[in-house]
Parts: sequence; structure tokens; C-alpha cells
Amino acid sequence: VPYTELEDARAAQKETTEAMSTLLKLGSPPVNLSVENVLGAVKRTERDGVLHTKELMNISRLLYVARRMKSYIDESAEECTILHGIEEAIITAKQLEDKINSCIVSENEIADDASPELNTIRRKIRNLNGKIKENLNSMIHSTHYKKFLQDPIVTMRSDRYVIPVKSEYRGEVNGIVHDTSASGATLFIEPMSVVNNNNEIRDLHTKEQQEIERILAELSALVAENSHTIFVDYKYVTELDFMFCKGRLSLDMNANEPVLNDKGIIRYKKARHPLIDKEKVVANDIMLGGEYDTLVITGPNTGGKTVTLKTIGLFSIMAAAGLHIPAQDNSEAAVFHHIFADIGDEQSIEQSLSTFSSHMVNTVSILENIDFNSLALFDELGAGTDPTEGAALAISILEFLRARKATTVATTHYSELKLFALSTDGVENASCEFDVATLQPTYKLLIGVPGKSNAFAISRRLGLDERIIDRANDILSDEDIKFEDVITDLEQNRAKARKEADEAARMKRELTDLRKQIENDRIKLKENKSRILDEARREAKILVMDAKDEANSIIRDLEKMRQQGISNGGNLDKKTSAMRDKLKKKEDTIDKAMARAAKPKKTYVEPPKNLKPGATVKIVDMNQEATVLKEPDKNGNVRVQAGIIKMDVHITNLRKVEEKKSKKLAEKYVRSTRAFESKSKNVSTEVDVRGQNLEEAWMNVEKFLDDCYLAGISPVSIIHGKGTGILRKGLQGYMKKHRYVKSFRNGRYGEGEDGVTIVELK
Repeated sequence: VPYTELEDARAAQKETTEAMSTLLKLGSPPVNLSVENVLGAVKRTERDGVLHTKELMNISRLLYVARRMKSYIDESAEECTILHGIEEAIITAKQLEDKINSCIVSENEIADDASPELNTIRRKIRNLNGKIKENLNSMIHSTHYKKFLQDPIVTMRSDRYVIPVKSEYRGEVNGIVHDTSASGATLFIEPMSVVNNNNEIRDLHTKEQQEIERILAELSALVAENSHTIFVDYKYVTELDFMFCKGRLSLDMNANEPVLNDKGIIRYKKARHPLIDKEKVVANDIMLGGEYDTLVITGPNTGGKTVTLKTIGLFSIMAAAGLHIPAQDNSEAAVFHHIFADIGDEQSIEQSLSTFSSHMVNTVSILENIDFNSLALFDELGAGTDPTEGAALAISILEFLRARKATTVATTHYSELKLFALSTDGVENASCEFDVATLQPTYKLLIGVPGKSNAFAISRRLGLDERIIDRANDILSDEDIKFEDVITDLEQNRAKARKEADEAARMKRELTDLRKQIENDRIKLKENKSRILDEARREAKILVMDAKDEANSIIRDLEKMRQQGISNGGNLDKKTSAMRDKLKKKEDTIDKAMARAAKPKKTYVEPPKNLKPGATVKIVDMNQEATVLKEPDKNGNVRVQAGIIKMDVHITNLRKVEEKKSKKLAEKYVRSTRAFESKSKNVSTEVDVRGQNLEEAWMNVEKFLDDCYLAGISPVSIIHGKGTGILRKGLQGYMKKHRYVKSFRNGRYGEGEDGVTIVELK
């Protein structure tokens, strides 16, 4: 139901936005959020009622969905405050969920391990069945009894094991007759040797049923203990279901969250009616409220007037209900207390209502209930009666609505309403464009431009005799023709003035943008100057340090030569001269480098965007390629490595170059590491899909296999239960084609046997 209060509608819109952004970031929820209503069943347990297996399985599934959604929402963005609030409110009951799943295999089957007593009873039944079959098999295969039997088989009648005996040999087989064939030729006899065992089995079945009822009562009592948790989880799971439905609808329609107000202001940008084919719908800008609160839409039939009317009403309802609207971002929508509409022809033979009468019945009801915060939509206001009276009545109705401060949109063919819109403050003309050359509507809404019926032009294109059209033109009064001309001139002048105002506003914006650009360039030049000076000082410091090291090395060599010269003075002067030359060359090198550092450098380039670790860049002033080690800090400095040297370089001194193989490998490693760390945190080695249909189960199994493959976990277990085997066969059929599955097999003894599939991943 659409909200009538602004804050309620804004909260509902935020829900949709959070759900949509989470779907984009994380993909669809890991489970189907559709759950059965378990509230009645839980309330029965609070009155000591006992639930049947299907009700308990529904409760288990609800707890499972709530637990999975809690984990899913935990990974959503921090700004999703509504979702995180629900995530914190959801209460998990894993112990109860596991207890139900361990006890109930399907709607008609309780697990052997549901209790030690049940396990013992069923083991005794199996043993007795084995004894009976062994006894009867020995009878049917013995030479003595073979000639008495109709067929050498063991069958059942009334849950008791029997053998088919020919009626003429009734006295040869001692036992109880439980059934006779339709022809009377065969008697189904329970031999006396197995009567006691069959009786014992029947007693054990009674005990089995009693134990099953005790187990169901015990589980029902646990449900009663956790009733608050179940009520809370059901409330929030159904809320999440609705929120994500709204989110998916928004994505399907390519819709956006509107900016809401309670002042009756509508600003729909490129609005598209959601029920019209996406490939055919024409997007329109629709403006209402603010300078004018009443919009009069004119134009030919089938031009799109009614669609525009419905779009305004539908968007207002959608926005108030928390749904995104299929329009561009930052569109504005108003939240109204009431939305009234009189659209379509409601004439009725039974109620003796003409077109005019049916419209007037609706109009009277609207006018009786309208208030200051209402939206009123009228299709063909005042139509169906004498044009003069209808136009006067329509103008009077619009004046009444404006006096009540209601927001109104009306379509009409009356020229008088066009003039009313032109001459009345707060009322604006609009029209749906029509191409006379092609006789086709363009469905474009033109605000501020009244429409024409174009009856003469359309008739001429369709081949009506020119003499008839000329005579019709003569019949029109001069006042009618002048009236249309005046309207046309007024609109042309208004359009020209509006165009000039728009041009002036555009030039003002351009001047403002230019001033901002100049200021930004000045700041950048100042920053570049400071950066270049810092680089020059750093280069000079490096050169001086290198020179100092070189000089120390030469001094050490001279000292060694001096000591050697005591014993061998012949070469001392020659070596000393060579060292002086070496120092002189180093000095010249420093002077040239300092001169280069003192020159202004044109190093500024457009800073690269979205620099990530592993990206390959070029250091502009060094003409050296390097690899990014860290993202830019708040000052714009980037840690890079050129060769073996690591340094901080300002982002304006970097240019992004073609990616190299090393970067791709690094990114692949970073992605795989992050994915592994993220997925391996909560990945289990088994997934339980008992009680789910095949489609839902495979969706959960497929996500589970992807997570395990990414986390490097293998082998893994899929618990599907025994049941009829349909779920096991279906899942194993899908796994034959799965890209990560290397092999699979049924579980062995101790692993769950046919109720579990063990999967080996690649």
C-alpha cells in the first residue's frame, strides 16, 4: 500500500536502493526467500500441540533461510543500514534446525537415528524380516512344497508375508489364509512357522509409530521453546523477500530512486511507462508543481495524452510505495495524501449513464474528497456534452481545484482551455507532438506548447476532397482562426524567450565552470612548482652524496699510493695526476646535473586514474618505467619500484602505460588470494539440501561447489537424504556437467550411504 507520509516513503525507497545495490555487489541471495507461513503451527506448539513432519520441515527451512541471509547481508556495504539492522535482529537457531534435519528425512520418513529406541526397533524389524524371508524362501525352493505352490514367490497380504498355494493343496500347507485370488485358484497362506515372527513385526511397527509420535512431540516442544526466534525470523525473512523483489524490479526496469517531497513537485527526467515495451517506449521529461500546479495537455487522439496522464499517476503511486521509477537519476516525485483519476469511458446502459454522466459522477466524487495535498488526473475533462458548456465547466472545475491547492493534470481538445492555461498564472499548457507529414504521433511531450487537432491536415493526407476541406475552412469563424493564430504567436514568443533565457543560463554556467578551471589550473601550477623544486633538491642531494663517496674513495686510494710510494716513488706522481683528472670529471658531472635540476621541468601530465598495485607506469621526468606498489595516498604520492629502487612519486609525474604480463600475473594472484581469504572463512565441507526441490537444491549445491573450489576444499559432502532417490539422481546428473567436479560417488557405510553424495573437486 502506498505511504502517505514523506518519511515512510523515503524509508521504503531506501530499502529498495539497499536491496538493489546489494544485488549488484553480491549477486542474488544464496537461497530462495519464499517460505511457508509457519506462525499458526508455532502457536499450536505453544498450546502443547504436536506438529507433523511437513510443518517441522517448513520451520527448519525458515531457520535455514534466516541463517543464510544473515551471513549474506553481513557482506553487504556498510551504508546499507536498513539491511544491517535486519541482519542484527535475525536470531539463528542452528541447534533446532539441525535437530529437525537429523530426525526428519522427508515428509513421509523419520530417520533411523532420530532416537536410539527407534533405531533399535527398526533393526529388530529388519532382522525379523530377514528371518521370515529366509524361512519362506527355503519353503518355496524345497522339492516338497514346490508342487503345492502356484508360483515360487513370497508376497504380502495385510502387511504379512504369505506364499501363493494352489487351492486344491490347501491341506498340505499348514497356515492362515489371508486372501484368495479372483478366480479362487490361489490361496495366499501365511505358514504357521512365520506367524509368530509376523506378529512380532506387527507389534514392533506399533512401537515404531509410538516412538515416532514421541519424537514429533519432542521436536514440537523444542519449537515452542524457540517460538520467539521463529516469529522474529519469519517477520524479517518475509520483509527481506519483499525488499529484494523491489530491488530486482528496479534492475529489470533500469529504474532509479526518486527524490521525494511533500510539496507536490514532480520532475520526471526521461520517464518511461513501465508497461510499454522497452524497445518502443518514448522517454519524456514531465514537469509539474513549483511555478505551476495545473497542467493542461492537448493534441490529437492516439498522440499519447492518456499515457502521459497514467505515467504521472503510476509513478506517484510507485514512489509512495517505495518502488524505484523508470526514469533518470535525481528525478523528483511527490508523496500525496490522495491520488484521484477519471480516465476512460465509463458509460453504462444498465445505469443509464452517458459518457458525460459517467465522467461527471467520478468528478463529483473527486471534488468532494480533494484536499491540498492531492493529485487529480482527468482524461478529456468536460467532454461528452456541448463544447461551449463543456469548456466552461472544465475551466470552472480547474479553478475549483486550484482554490483547494490540489495538483492537477487534465487532457482536453477544447481551445478555451488552451487560452485559460496561457492567461492564468499557475496553469501551463502541454501537448503531445504529432508529425503531420507521416500522420504518426511521436509521443513526445512538449511542456509549454499547446497542441492542435490537425484535423484538416490529417484529412488532406488521407485523401479527402480538397473542396470539402476548403469549405470547412470557410465555415470556421474569423474569431476561431485568429484565436489559434494568437495562441501560436504567444507560444512562439514564449518559446523564444525561454530559449534566450536558457542560453543565458548556459553561458553563465560555462563562465562559472571556466573560472573554476582557471583556479584549479593555478593550484596545480603552484603544486607542480613546489614538486619540481623538491625533486631538484632531492637530485642534488643524491649527486652530492655520490660525489662525497667518490671523493672518499679517491682519498683512500691516494693514501694507499702514498704509503706505497715510500718504496716505489716512480709511479706516484703519475697515479696522483690520474686521480685528479677523475675528481675533475666528477665535478663537471655534478655541475651539469645541478644545471639541469635548476631548469624548470614540464613534467605535468593528466594524472592516471584508478592506479592499483601491479600497474605499470612511466615516471615522466626520469623516462623510466616502474611498477606501482601502493595506491596513491591522500597527498597524491605513489610508492613505485623502478628496477631495484623503491621511491615515492607524485601522481602527476606518472603516466599509465600498456599492461605487462607481470601485472596480469600479480593481479591474478591478488584476486585469487583475496577470493580465497574471503571464501575460506565460512566454507563448510558439507551442504544439506534435504526437503528442497531439485531446482532450489541445485542452486545451493552449485554455489557450495564454487565456494569449496575457490577455497581449495576437497572432497566435500552433499546431504540429500534417501527418500525416493529423485533428488539424488537429479543432483548427480547436474554434477556430471559441472566444470569443477572431478568425480562423485554415493556415500559408504558410516558416510550416510545413499543419502549422501561424496564429490571430488578438480
